[in-house]
Amino acid sequence: MKAYIFPGQGAQFTGMGLDLYEKSPLAQEYFEKANDILGFSITDIMFEGTAEQLKETKVTQPAIFLHSVILAKVLGDDFKPEMVAGHSLGELSALVANGVLSFEDGLTLVSKRALAMQKACEAAPSTMAAVLGLEDTIVEETCAEIDGVVVAANYNCPGQLVISGEIEAVEKACKVLTEKGAKRAILLPVGGAFHSPMMEPAREELAAAIEATEFSEPTCPVYQNVTASAVTSADEIKKNLMIQLTAPVKWTQSIQAMIADGGTEFIEVGPGKVLQGLMRKIDRSVTASGASFE
Repeated sequence: MKAYIFPGQGAQFTGMGLDLYEKSPLAQEYFEKANDILGFSITDIMFEGTAEQLKETKVTQPAIFLHSVILAKVLGDDFKPEMVAGHSLGELSALVANGVLSFEDGLTLVSKRALAMQKACEAAPSTMAAVLGLEDTIVEETCAEIDGVVVAANYNCPGQLVISGEIEAVEKACKVLTEKGAKRAILLPVGGAFHSPMMEPAREELAAAIEATEFSEPTCPVYQNVTASAVTSADEIKKNLMIQLTAPVKWTQSIQAMIADGGTEFIEVGPGKVLQGLMRKIDRSVTASGASFE
């Protein structure tokens, strides 16, 4: 079975999407529509902006979403997903790709998500750290023992788990995890503690926007971050998306479930090759490639 996977924050680069814009009138149409919806020229920043400009949350999330979704649109009949999943932000790209959300509603939610997350980051300073080379259970147990807020946030692949929470608690966890044998436990250059209780104000704000948005039945199953299992009910997809910001991204478990359910060919749709790299660490028995438009 053919599975399409969609990247999250961190995959952005200057010039992203320019080839699509130049080669496809349909892509141009969608990019210009995006500029109108967002109220600023995101294409100028995507195509010619600096790395710093692209790193702004209000830009990064819509930019990655647009690259992924517009690439899927221009692939036309070649884009026939039998299952989809997206890493964090990428879940919204996946939901447009499998017909749950319209392009317009998807982009509006992504923009609101980015702004709500930014606000939560500014309200309470927090951070994330990557822990390499330890069993998930050791990381989870250590986080539970630390005073303050620190939780497992992104299960990226075996031996790579990102933790998230209050700065002091995350720093303390890194120290303890290094003592317990982690190859590395390093703070990440992020604005806040995504996928942790620190995102509760953003979750509430986004949940209201999700509640007011129309969700359609999907054309194929989506393996959601929260459940790491196939979801085919629009109502259930909506409910899971509402809690995504404060829940961990079960990426390893999602990919393993997709493979168990028959996924053999995985195609990353969007900027970069981050998910293809993770695929090779999760299971080398399946193929992983990137979607391209010629």
